[in-house]
Amino acid sequence: MADYQLLLQVVIAGVFFILAIVVDLTREKIPNWLCLFAIFCGFLVNGYFAHLSGLMISFIGFSLAFIILFPTFIFKILGAGDIKLMMGIGALMGPQLLAWSIAYGIIAGAVTSILLIIWKSGFSGCIKTFKRYWDCFYLRTYFKPEEGEAAGQRVPYAPALAIGWVWACSLNQDITHLYTSVSHSLFS
Repeated sequence: MADYQLLLQVVIAGVFFILAIVVDLTREKIPNWLCLFAIFCGFLVNGYFAHLSGLMISFIGFSLAFIILFPTFIFKILGAGDIKLMMGIGALMGPQLLAWSIAYGIIAGAVTSILLIIWKSGFSGCIKTFKRYWDCFYLRTYFKPEEGEAAGQRVPYAPALAIGWVWACSLNQDITHLYTSVSHSLFS
């Protein structure tokens, strides 16, 4: 029974991440309906399989995502959609996998953000940004980013969060065991 629950959780979370990535890359916003549906599915799946303890795990994962990520919204590091999406993932997968997903998502975000900024603004936009930073430092005055500059680009963070989740899943012993069992039964 636990394997079915974990399989369902991983598949549902994967679907939510795929949808979030597509929407975030095209519209630069993760819709509320997607986040709310992820939260609802998390409580539903855990409540169905593990009853009251499952609901508690969902609540802790949901709350932990909010507690960890809300400061990033205040400082305008992440958007509200990213936080609500991870609240849904926390409700679905629980607090432990959520915490590792966020940690690995931060690492992945360093790489994906740089790549997406270079893709959006090109190397010339990066050079403009470095020049502006030098001018700000040297003249001790702040200058706003110009049009086409790398620093003025918005970076969708759903891809980094998804990479962090996949990374956390790949290191989770229960999920790797499930993957081995499912692939063995399908391909044997």
